[in-house]
Amino acid sequence: MEPYKIVPRDEWLVARKELLAQEKELTRARDALNAKRRQLPMVEISKEYVFEGPAGKVKLSGFFEGQSQLVIYHFMFHRDKGEGCPGCSHFADIIGNLSHVRARDTSFALVSRAPLAEIEPFKNRMGWTVPWFSSFGSDFNYDFHATTDESVGPVEYNYRDKAEMERLGQTYHLKGEQPGISVFLHDGDRVYHTYSTYGHGLDIFLNAYNYLT
Repeated sequence: MEPYKIVPRDEWLVARKELLAQEKELTRARDALNAKRRQLPMVEISKEYVFEGPAGKVKLSGFFEGQSQLVIYHFMFHRDKGEGCPGCSHFADIIGNLSHVRARDTSFALVSRAPLAEIEPFKNRMGWTVPWFSSFGSDFNYDFHATTDESVGPVEYNYRDKAEMERLGQTYHLKGEQPGISVFLHDGDRVYHTYSTYGHGLDIFLNAYNYLT
Protein backbone atom coordinates (compact mmCIF):
# COMPACT_ATOMS: atom_id res chain seq x y z
CA MET A 1 0.00 0.00 0.00
CA GLU A 2 1.35 3.40 -0.98
CA PRO A 3 1.99 5.88 1.86
CA TYR A 4 -0.70 8.49 2.43
CA LYS A 5 -0.11 11.95 1.07
CA ILE A 6 -1.00 14.56 3.69
CA VAL A 7 -1.66 18.11 2.48
CA PRO A 8 -3.36 21.30 3.76
CA ARG A 9 -7.09 21.52 3.04
CA ASP A 10 -6.74 24.25 0.39
CA GLU A 11 -4.35 22.03 -1.58
CA TRP A 12 -6.70 19.07 -1.15
CA LEU A 13 -9.60 21.20 -2.43
CA VAL A 14 -7.72 22.06 -5.63
CA ALA A 15 -7.04 18.37 -6.27
CA ARG A 16 -10.65 17.44 -5.44
CA LYS A 17 -12.06 20.01 -7.88
CA GLU A 18 -9.76 18.74 -10.62
CA LEU A 19 -11.05 15.23 -10.01
CA LEU A 20 -14.65 16.50 -9.89
CA ALA A 21 -14.29 17.96 -13.38
CA GLN A 22 -13.15 14.55 -14.63
CA GLU A 23 -16.03 12.83 -12.80
CA LYS A 24 -18.56 15.17 -14.42
CA GLU A 25 -17.02 14.51 -17.84
CA LEU A 26 -17.37 10.78 -17.24
CA THR A 27 -20.99 11.22 -16.08
CA ARG A 28 -21.87 13.08 -19.29
CA ALA A 29 -20.21 10.37 -21.36
CA ARG A 30 -22.07 7.68 -19.41
CA ASP A 31 -25.41 9.47 -19.92
CA ALA A 32 -24.78 9.59 -23.67
CA LEU A 33 -23.83 5.90 -23.66
CA ASN A 34 -26.99 5.00 -21.72
CA ALA A 35 -29.07 6.82 -24.34
CA LYS A 36 -27.41 4.76 -27.10
CA ARG A 37 -28.05 1.58 -25.09
CA ARG A 38 -31.77 2.38 -24.94
CA GLN A 39 -31.78 2.89 -28.72
CA LEU A 40 -30.35 -0.55 -29.54
CA PRO A 41 -32.44 -2.55 -32.03
CA MET A 42 -34.19 -5.67 -30.77
CA VAL A 43 -34.35 -9.33 -31.80
CA GLU A 44 -37.62 -11.22 -31.57
CA ILE A 45 -37.41 -14.47 -29.58
CA SER A 46 -38.79 -17.21 -31.84
CA LYS A 47 -37.71 -20.21 -29.77
CA GLU A 48 -40.05 -21.33 -26.99
CA TYR A 49 -38.00 -21.81 -23.84
CA VAL A 50 -39.50 -23.67 -20.91
CA PHE A 51 -38.18 -23.08 -17.40
CA GLU A 52 -38.98 -24.57 -14.01
CA GLY A 53 -40.01 -22.32 -11.14
CA PRO A 54 -41.60 -22.76 -7.71
CA ALA A 55 -45.07 -22.86 -9.32
CA GLY A 56 -44.04 -25.33 -12.04
CA LYS A 57 -43.25 -24.95 -15.72
CA VAL A 58 -43.14 -21.43 -17.11
CA LYS A 59 -42.30 -19.81 -20.44
CA LEU A 60 -40.05 -16.77 -20.77
CA SER A 61 -43.16 -14.60 -21.16
CA GLY A 62 -44.27 -15.76 -17.72
CA PHE A 63 -41.26 -14.08 -16.08
CA PHE A 64 -42.61 -10.60 -16.77
CA GLU A 65 -45.41 -10.75 -14.17
CA GLY A 66 -47.42 -8.09 -16.01
CA GLN A 67 -44.40 -5.85 -16.63
CA SER A 68 -43.13 -4.92 -20.07
CA GLN A 69 -39.40 -5.32 -19.30
CA LEU A 70 -37.40 -8.19 -17.82
CA VAL A 71 -33.83 -8.32 -16.52
CA ILE A 72 -32.31 -11.78 -16.09
CA TYR A 73 -29.08 -12.46 -14.25
CA HIS A 74 -27.38 -15.62 -15.53
CA PHE A 75 -26.35 -17.16 -12.21
CA MET A 76 -23.50 -19.69 -12.27
CA PHE A 77 -24.56 -22.67 -10.18
CA HIS A 78 -21.95 -25.32 -9.31
CA ARG A 79 -23.90 -28.55 -9.36
CA ASP A 80 -20.94 -30.54 -8.07
CA LYS A 81 -20.90 -28.40 -4.91
CA GLY A 82 -24.61 -27.71 -4.58
CA GLU A 83 -24.03 -23.97 -4.37
CA GLY A 84 -23.58 -20.83 -6.43
CA CYS A 85 -20.23 -19.44 -7.46
CA PRO A 86 -18.83 -16.84 -5.01
CA GLY A 87 -19.06 -13.99 -7.52
CA CYS A 88 -22.68 -14.68 -8.46
CA SER A 89 -23.54 -15.17 -4.78
CA HIS A 90 -22.01 -11.78 -4.04
CA PHE A 91 -24.18 -10.33 -6.81
CA ALA A 92 -27.35 -11.93 -5.42
CA ASP A 93 -26.52 -10.82 -1.87
CA ILE A 94 -26.64 -7.14 -2.83
CA ILE A 95 -29.64 -7.11 -5.18
CA GLY A 96 -31.77 -5.56 -2.44
CA ASN A 97 -35.43 -4.53 -2.57
CA LEU A 98 -36.82 -5.03 -6.07
CA SER A 99 -39.95 -2.92 -5.54
CA HIS A 100 -38.28 0.13 -7.10
CA VAL A 101 -37.36 -1.92 -10.18
CA ARG A 102 -40.92 -3.23 -10.49
CA ALA A 103 -42.27 0.30 -10.09
CA ARG A 104 -40.51 1.12 -13.37
CA ASP A 105 -42.37 -1.59 -15.31
CA THR A 106 -39.51 -4.08 -14.97
CA SER A 107 -39.29 -7.59 -13.57
CA PHE A 108 -36.09 -9.29 -12.37
CA ALA A 109 -35.09 -12.94 -12.01
CA LEU A 110 -32.12 -15.25 -11.63
CA VAL A 111 -31.72 -18.15 -14.06
CA SER A 112 -29.37 -21.12 -13.70
CA ARG A 113 -28.73 -24.24 -15.75
CA ALA A 114 -29.37 -26.60 -12.85
CA PRO A 115 -32.47 -28.47 -11.64
CA LEU A 116 -34.69 -26.42 -9.35
CA ALA A 117 -34.41 -29.17 -6.71
CA GLU A 118 -30.69 -28.35 -6.46
CA ILE A 119 -31.13 -24.57 -6.57
CA GLU A 120 -33.77 -24.13 -3.88
CA PRO A 121 -31.82 -25.57 -0.90
CA PHE A 122 -29.00 -23.12 -1.60
CA LYS A 123 -31.45 -20.25 -2.11
CA ASN A 124 -33.08 -21.02 1.25
CA ARG A 125 -29.71 -21.32 2.94
CA MET A 126 -28.74 -17.86 1.67
CA GLY A 127 -32.10 -16.34 2.64
CA TRP A 128 -32.76 -14.91 -0.82
CA THR A 129 -36.29 -14.07 -1.96
CA VAL A 130 -35.48 -12.96 -5.52
CA PRO A 131 -37.28 -15.11 -8.16
CA TRP A 132 -34.98 -17.90 -9.36
CA PHE A 133 -35.74 -20.25 -12.24
CA SER A 134 -34.12 -23.33 -13.71
CA SER A 135 -33.25 -23.42 -17.41
CA PHE A 136 -32.04 -27.01 -17.09
CA GLY A 137 -32.88 -29.07 -20.16
CA SER A 138 -33.42 -26.06 -22.44
CA ASP A 139 -31.16 -24.21 -24.87
CA PHE A 140 -31.58 -20.90 -23.06
CA ASN A 141 -28.13 -20.71 -21.42
CA TYR A 142 -26.37 -21.79 -24.59
CA ASP A 143 -28.29 -19.38 -26.81
CA PHE A 144 -27.49 -16.43 -24.53
CA HIS A 145 -23.86 -17.52 -23.96
CA ALA A 146 -24.27 -18.14 -20.23
CA THR A 147 -23.04 -21.69 -20.77
CA THR A 148 -20.25 -22.44 -23.24
CA ASP A 149 -19.65 -25.91 -24.64
CA GLU A 150 -18.13 -26.52 -28.06
CA SER A 151 -19.89 -29.88 -28.28
CA VAL A 152 -23.23 -28.04 -28.19
CA GLY A 153 -22.42 -25.04 -30.39
CA PRO A 154 -19.78 -22.46 -31.33
CA VAL A 155 -18.16 -20.95 -28.25
CA GLU A 156 -18.82 -17.26 -27.65
CA TYR A 157 -18.56 -15.17 -24.50
CA ASN A 158 -18.64 -11.41 -24.10
CA TYR A 159 -18.94 -11.16 -27.90
CA ARG A 160 -15.62 -12.94 -28.42
CA ASP A 161 -15.18 -16.23 -30.22
CA LYS A 162 -12.97 -19.11 -29.18
CA ALA A 163 -9.90 -17.92 -31.12
CA GLU A 164 -10.02 -14.44 -29.59
CA MET A 165 -10.46 -15.77 -26.06
CA GLU A 166 -7.53 -18.12 -26.51
CA ARG A 167 -5.43 -15.23 -27.80
CA LEU A 168 -6.35 -13.19 -24.71
CA GLY A 169 -5.67 -16.11 -22.36
CA GLN A 170 -9.34 -16.31 -21.31
CA THR A 171 -9.56 -20.07 -21.61
CA TYR A 172 -11.72 -20.25 -18.45
CA HIS A 173 -14.61 -18.98 -20.59
CA LEU A 174 -14.34 -21.80 -23.13
CA LYS A 175 -16.46 -24.32 -21.26
CA GLY A 176 -18.91 -24.20 -18.40
CA GLU A 177 -21.20 -21.71 -16.71
CA GLN A 178 -20.64 -17.98 -17.27
CA PRO A 179 -22.12 -14.88 -15.61
CA GLY A 180 -24.11 -12.30 -17.51
CA ILE A 181 -27.21 -10.14 -17.69
CA SER A 182 -29.79 -10.27 -20.46
CA VAL A 183 -32.71 -7.87 -20.93
CA PHE A 184 -36.02 -8.54 -22.67
CA LEU A 185 -39.13 -6.63 -23.73
CA HIS A 186 -42.67 -8.03 -23.74
CA ASP A 187 -45.07 -6.48 -26.25
CA GLY A 188 -48.39 -8.22 -26.71
CA ASP A 189 -47.69 -11.88 -27.47
CA ARG A 190 -44.12 -11.22 -28.49
CA VAL A 191 -40.86 -11.20 -26.51
CA TYR A 192 -37.74 -9.39 -27.72
CA HIS A 193 -34.10 -9.60 -26.66
CA THR A 194 -32.83 -6.04 -26.23
CA TYR A 195 -29.46 -6.24 -24.44
CA SER A 196 -26.87 -8.54 -22.87
CA THR A 197 -23.66 -7.78 -21.00
CA TYR A 198 -20.92 -9.96 -19.57
CA GLY A 199 -17.53 -9.78 -17.87
CA HIS A 200 -16.66 -6.31 -16.62
CA GLY A 201 -20.00 -5.10 -17.96
CA LEU A 202 -21.46 -6.52 -14.74
CA ASP A 203 -19.27 -4.43 -12.43
CA ILE A 204 -21.66 -1.48 -12.38
CA PHE A 205 -24.30 -3.68 -10.74
CA LEU A 206 -21.99 -4.58 -7.82
CA ASN A 207 -22.79 -1.66 -5.56
CA ALA A 208 -20.27 -2.69 -2.90
CA TYR A 209 -17.51 -2.12 -5.45
CA ASN A 210 -18.86 1.37 -6.19
CA TYR A 211 -18.56 2.26 -2.50
CA LEU A 212 -15.06 0.80 -2.22
CA THR A 213 -13.60 2.54 -5.28
